[in-house]
Amino acid sequence: MQSSVTLSLYQPAAASTIPKSNYTVNHSLPFSPSKPINLRFCGLRREAFSGFSSLSRSQPPQSKIHSNKINSAISASLSNNGSAPKSFDYDLVIIGAGVGGHGAALHAVEKGLKTAIIEGDVIGGTCVNRGCVPSKALLAVSGRMRELQNEHHMKALGLQVAAAGYDRQGVADHANNLATKIRNNLTNSMKALGVDILTGVGSIMGPHKVRYGKLDSPGNIVTAKDIIIATGSVPFVPKGIEVDGKTVITSDHALKLESVPDWIAIVGSGYIGLEFSDVYTALGSEVTFIEALDQLMPGFDPEIGKLAQRVLINPRKIDYHTGVFATKITPAKNGKPVTIELIDAKTKEPKDTLEVDAALIATGRAPFTDGLGLDSVHVERKRGFVPVDERMRVLDFKGDPVPHLYCIGDANGKMMLAHAASAQGISVIEQITGRDHVLNHLSIPAACFTHPEISMVGLTEPQAREKAEKEGFEVSVSKTSFKANTKALAENEGEGLAKLIYRPDNGEILGVHIFGLHAADLIHEASNAIALGTRIQDIKFAVHAHPTLSEVIDELFKSAKVKAHASGPVSEPVAV
Repeated sequence: MQSSVTLSLYQPAAASTIPKSNYTVNHSLPFSPSKPINLRFCGLRREAFSGFSSLSRSQPPQSKIHSNKINSAISASLSNNGSAPKSFDYDLVIIGAGVGGHGAALHAVEKGLKTAIIEGDVIGGTCVNRGCVPSKALLAVSGRMRELQNEHHMKALGLQVAAAGYDRQGVADHANNLATKIRNNLTNSMKALGVDILTGVGSIMGPHKVRYGKLDSPGNIVTAKDIIIATGSVPFVPKGIEVDGKTVITSDHALKLESVPDWIAIVGSGYIGLEFSDVYTALGSEVTFIEALDQLMPGFDPEIGKLAQRVLINPRKIDYHTGVFATKITPAKNGKPVTIELIDAKTKEPKDTLEVDAALIATGRAPFTDGLGLDSVHVERKRGFVPVDERMRVLDFKGDPVPHLYCIGDANGKMMLAHAASAQGISVIEQITGRDHVLNHLSIPAACFTHPEISMVGLTEPQAREKAEKEGFEVSVSKTSFKANTKALAENEGEGLAKLIYRPDNGEILGVHIFGLHAADLIHEASNAIALGTRIQDIKFAVHAHPTLSEVIDELFKSAKVKAHASGPVSEPVAV
C-alpha cells in the first residue's frame, strides 16, 4: 500500500463543473469545494511539509480570504493529529486496524481530526496478515514455477531451463516476510501522522463511548465524537467440518504453507479456492474441488468462467464435484486419511465419500462482530453483519441511523474486499467532515490472481440483462481477444478475453470482465470510467501507449457500437 496523503485546497470556479461526483456540497463550509488541488507526498516525513504556505502564490484572491483557516486545518492534521473537541477525547475512534481502518485513519488525519485506532490483534487485519498480502507472495511463486515448468512456453521464447524446484520453507518465509513488511509500513504510516494506536479489544459502551483492553480486565474508556467499526471477518466454516489446522485447514492455515499435500480437496471454487488451486497445483499437488452449486466459479461472469475453467482447471491436475455439500469432514488421524462425506445439494441424498491427504475450507468469510457491545446502542446484527445504510451509518433495530456510529468493510457485508473497506472508510470521513458522499459500489473492481488473472467491475451479463428487462433498455456486448494484442503475443501469453457490457443508447458502461495476462491491473481504466460516469463515446478518444496490454481495453471500447453521440457524464442512480 502506498504511504501517501492527499491534501486538497479549494478555489471557486464559477464557470466550470466536474463531470461526475458523489459529493453533495455542504454550503456551511468556509470555502467552496470545487476544483480540488491535490498534492501527494510519498514516504511521509513531517519535515516534507515545511513551507507549505508557499502554495498561496498560485491561489486567486478569493481563496486567499480563507487561507488562514485552510492552513490551520492542514497544520493540525500534520503536526499533532488535530485537536479533539473539549467534550471528547478524540474526534474519531476506529475499532479495527485492517486496511479499512487504516485508510479511514489516514484520511481523518488529513482532514484535521484527532484520531485513535483500536486493534486487538495485529495491525493490517486479515488482508495484510492472513489474506491478500501473503497469498500474493505464494501466487508470485506459483506463477514463476508454472512458467519454468512449461517447457513448450520456454522453447517458444528460445529459452532452455533445467528442471525447476522449490524450497517449501523458503516459499513460506517469503509470504511471512512480505506480511511483516507491509504490516510495519502500515503501522509506521499511522505513527508518522500521529494516530494514537490503542491496543486491546474494542467495544461500544454507549453513544460516543468505547472501551478497549483485554477481555478479562476492566479496560480503558475513551470518548469520541464519531466511531467507526472496522473489525473485518474470519473464515467461515460450515457445520460438520472439523478443522484441526494441520490436515483440515482454512485459508489462515494454508498461507503458512506448513505442508504441500499430494492430494488436497478444496471446498468452494470462488476467489479463495481458485487462487489456492493455482498455488497447490504449481507446487505439485493434485486438487479436487467441491462446489455446492451446479457450476464452478459461480460468482464470475458465465462466459469468463467458462473460458477460465478451460485454462485454469481442465489442463491441470484438478477434478471436481459440483452440486454437492460436504456435510462432514474428519481430519487425518492414526494413519487414516481425511474423509469427506458428500450429499446431493438438492435431494440431500448421500453422494460419495472422498479420502484425501488434506482439505482446505474455502467457503467464504463471516463477519467478526461478536463482543462489540452493539446492544448498548440498540443495534441488532443480521447474520452477524452490522446493518448500515448507503452512507455506512449503523442502523438500530427500528432501521434508523445511530448518530455518529458507522461500520465499514467486511463487518457490514456490502462488499467483502479490502479496498472496498478502505473506500467506505474514506467516504465516511468525507461525511463527518462536512461533505455528503455516497460510494458507488458498482465502480469497485475485484480480481482473482490466478495465472492468468481474472478481473471484473460492475454487472455480469446476466445481471445486466435482468436490470435491462426491469428498466426497459437495451444491452450490448463487445469483446476483444488477447491474441490480437502485440504485447501479449510478445510474452507468448495470448490466451485471454476482455468483455464489455454496455447500453448502446447512451454509452453507459454496465460491466467489464477480463481474463488474461495482468487482468487485475487492466481493470482500473474501466472501474474509474464507471466511477466518473464516463461514456464509451468519450473514452474511445483516450490514447494508449503501443505496444502495451492496455490496448486490449482500448480496442474493447473502440469496438463498442453506441447510438448516441452526445458526450458528458452518465446520469445514473448510485449503487448502495
